[in-house]
Amino acid sequence: MASAAAAMMLSSLWRPPLPCSARSRSFASFRQHGSLIVDNAVLRLSSKTLREKGIGASFRCSAALTPELKSTLDKVVSSHKVVLFMKGTKEFPQCGFSHTVVQILKSLNVGFETLNILENENLRQGLKEYSNWPTFPQLYIDGEFFGGCDITVEAYKTGELQELLEKVMCS
Repeated sequence: MASAAAAMMLSSLWRPPLPCSARSRSFASFRQHGSLIVDNAVLRLSSKTLREKGIGASFRCSAALTPELKSTLDKVVSSHKVVLFMKGTKEFPQCGFSHTVVQILKSLNVGFETLNILENENLRQGLKEYSNWPTFPQLYIDGEFFGGCDITVEAYKTGELQELLEKVMCS
C-alpha cells in the first residue's frame, strides 16, 4: 500500500523537537529587548520592521522542515496525483475539516492518498513550512499545494475542483 510506505518513510525521520528559547518570548518582550535568540543566532529587527512584515504577537521557531523531511515530502507529493495531509485517516477523520475534504474527494470518485499528521509532530510542523499554510487538512494535487478545507469547499462549489481533478486524472 502506497500510503503505508509513505508513512514509514516519514516515521523514520522523526526526531524529538529541538529546544527553542524563542517559543515563549512575547512580542512585548521582543520589543523591549530588540533581539530574538533562536538556536544561538541573534536576529536584530526593529518593531517597525516586524509590523511591516505583518508579524503578530508571538514568535515560533521554524526549524521543523529538515532537508530530509523536505525530500521525503517532495517524493510523497510527487508520487501521487492527489494527497491529503489530514488529522486522522480517510476511514476515520479526526476533525470536521478533514472529514469535509475527504467527503468531497469521495463524492468526486477520486483516488487519493492520506497521511495522518497526528502520528508525527515533526511532520505536522514541517508541513506548515513546506506549504506555507498554517492549518490542516492540506490538499496536494498533481504535486502542488491546492489548499485547505475552505479553499477546497469553495473550489468544489464553483466546479473548479472537479475540472482540475478531471484534467489531472486524465494526464
